[in-house]
Amino acid sequence: MKRPAPVNEEVLFDGRSLISETDTKGIITFVNRKFTEMTLYSKEEAIGQPHSLLRHPDMPKAAFAGMWKIIESGKTWEGYVKNLRKDGKYYWVVVNIVPKLDIEGGVVGYIASRKMPDRSRLKTIINQYQQMIEEEN
Repeated sequence: MKRPAPVNEEVLFDGRSLISETDTKGIITFVNRKFTEMTLYSKEEAIGQPHSLLRHPDMPKAAFAGMWKIIESGKTWEGYVKNLRKDGKYYWVVVNIVPKLDIEGGVVGYIASRKMPDRSRLKTIINQYQQMIEEEN
């Protein structure tokens, strides 16, 4: 699926329960109604796509590399994420990712829930991410 061109317009996340689930490769297996409302992707469009479909180009690769290292080890990760909607607008969230475990304790997927970001902390996060992107380039 083609990703939209970013538009410099923020849509504020209202904090209502936005949930998605993926397999161990990050392929979307479930989205709730709030996910479809916020991202503008229908359930049918989202399921089967890589979750990186929502990745805004302002997000540093290193932030996700650290996330994967943590969740693949079976631990919970939380962090600020700037996501890209289907219309190219963006929204900030704090994402909490919990590994889904099988009966033997092996990771079989991930559940991501979002909450509203602390707006006073967001400026610091944006500056940190810009520095990380500069270092990556």
